[in-house]
Amino acid sequence: MNKKKRFYIRALILALMVVAIIFTIYSNVTKEKNAILKEGDAAPDFALVDMNGEKHQLSDYKGQGVFLNFWGTWCKPCEREFPIIDEQYQNYKDQGLEILAVNVGESDLKVQRYIDRKGLTFPVLIDNNKSVINAFNINPLPTTLLINSEGKIEKIITGEMSEESIKKYMEQILPI
Repeated sequence: MNKKKRFYIRALILALMVVAIIFTIYSNVTKEKNAILKEGDAAPDFALVDMNGEKHQLSDYKGQGVFLNFWGTWCKPCEREFPIIDEQYQNYKDQGLEILAVNVGESDLKVQRYIDRKGLTFPVLIDNNKSVINAFNINPLPTTLLINSEGKIEKIITGEMSEESIKKYMEQILPI
């Protein structure tokens, strides 16, 4: 009886694995594929609402440099970057630079507590249905896109940035 029981458990595990593999293949074949964005491409337009209820549409920032940062409250590199990003934002915001920090769909309460704790002053948007994250093919976090005043992607940075690189990247997208 012990062998018979083990056989059924193994058969069940094998069946579950086969179903999981078939589902993965089916999902990858049938899901809508977004084009991989690269430097020089036009940034896909989007509209999201910030934590103050204000709508931000990327195309509204034409003529400005946009530092588009994708992040999560649980992301330690994001946490280390934010004070530096906020400090540099104070230096460049009057020179035509905007920061849009897009959260990966966490709850408003969790994100607002995080903003309050960190004292962030730039617009923080929440991508609740992950449409923007999918449109930009974001993976991993943090990922930052430098978008120039014409709306084109200047650079895509994945991973944590240093203080000097944040400053350099912001200067790179300042409108002339």
